[in-house]
Amino acid sequence: MHQTRKGKQWYFGMKAHVGVDSKMKIIHSAVVTAANVADCTVLPELLHGEETKVWGDQAYRGQTEAIHEVAPRAQDMTNKQYRYKDHIDEVQRAKNRTKSQVRSKVEHVFAVIKLKFGYMKVRYRGIKKNANQVFTLCALSNLFVSRGRLLSTSAA
Repeated sequence: MHQTRKGKQWYFGMKAHVGVDSKMKIIHSAVVTAANVADCTVLPELLHGEETKVWGDQAYRGQTEAIHEVAPRAQDMTNKQYRYKDHIDEVQRAKNRTKSQVRSKVEHVFAVIKLKFGYMKVRYRGIKKNANQVFTLCALSNLFVSRGRLLSTSAA
């Protein structure tokens, strides 16, 4: 985890990258990195290989080769660049907006982690301890998101 100090105050930075099933909203993979690591570098670790479509924001743009190495049948549905100099491609912008509606399901997982379980700040110094906490919260998030399906099957 990268740390910096301003005056006598320490600041720590890390990112949690998650792979989420878009239909079930279940986290199937999670990676924790330092804050200075680019999102596209951990993309192969977030894929399990059985994907049919890979959704991502513009941080994952241009990663089609990396996607096809891990998941050969996957279709690259990442957002494309729609702005170039003073020109805005309205067709591509509309396509990105449609893709973002599916991508927003990943953000629901982060809402559960932050709002239901209160994870707003890292609590420990070092990436390993914080990573363990994030992985535990991902497992709890999966249970919380699928609680309706779990309770309905156990009652039957």
